[in-house]
Amino acid sequence: MSQVLVISGHPDLDGSYTNSVIIDELAQRISNIEVRRLDRLYPDYQIDVAAEQQAMLDADVIVLQFPFYWYSVPALMKKWVDDVFSFNFAYGPEGDKLKGKDFILSFTVGGPAESYQPLGYNHFTIEQMLRPLEQTAYLAGMNYRSPVYTHRMVYIPNVYNELDEVQGRAKDHAARLSAQIEQYLTAPESRIQRFVSQWFARFDILPEDSSAFTERLASDSVMSMPEGEFVGLEGFRDWYTQARATFKPDCQHIIEQVEVKPEGDKFKVELRIRLIADTYSDSALKGESLNLLVNEEWQLSLDEQGEVTIHTYKVDPVVS
Repeated sequence: MSQVLVISGHPDLDGSYTNSVIIDELAQRISNIEVRRLDRLYPDYQIDVAAEQQAMLDADVIVLQFPFYWYSVPALMKKWVDDVFSFNFAYGPEGDKLKGKDFILSFTVGGPAESYQPLGYNHFTIEQMLRPLEQTAYLAGMNYRSPVYTHRMVYIPNVYNELDEVQGRAKDHAARLSAQIEQYLTAPESRIQRFVSQWFARFDILPEDSSAFTERLASDSVMSMPEGEFVGLEGFRDWYTQARATFKPDCQHIIEQVEVKPEGDKFKVELRIRLIADTYSDSALKGESLNLLVNEEWQLSLDEQGEVTIHTYKVDPVVS
């Protein structure tokens, strides 16, 4: 599995003085990385959507690497976003495929930093100009991470900047980006947040096979639910059978808040979850549609490979 996916949106990467350096440096610094050069793959703009979506599914961290063209991404990368972030993949009732993945915008800016402010000739900050891409990540349920960008990245021989200075800034850019990626891949808090997103994405589907859940539960785990207390793996299976008989598939668990706190050799995770679901008419809820806010508190541990085990799981509905 490729942990880090870099989508290169430069229209001519071989002719780039900076983006090419950044990508070369990333390839040397990060062992488990896949770089997809859109200029080589799709010079005709005919995106292989299935291949691109599979590459995203295989990644934990997704980086868009590009030069900042007219306050946005180059045309080929915009076409890639339009095609690949499709209905029921990135959004829609079944569009949870990117949920919980880290999303980083990494780009080079030609102009100086002072030009991107209200009194500068570009008038707006870089962050303000990134809002559409930021919202794209939010709509897809991704973790929008701090963008990495560097100013004064244009080199025109004998006219503007020196090549060694520009490429030195590119190497520094790659170092900052790789350090940020490493943090997201290895920090316990990041691993746990990704796990939380994946856990609830599975619950939205309510698959018949519960093994994806039980393999993450300690054998003596304790679940304190509104329906009662359920102990161990058999206890979870009993509760899950009740849940599947009550809630229809394709419900939504919206993660409104998550806080991870170290607690000895374990972690306490405090969550605020909104459940939007339809119920069966022959269940205890008699076909009622729910929009329910709950507080959850988990205690879990991470092994040396970063795999999560849940020890306690408590759910308390929020009473208005």
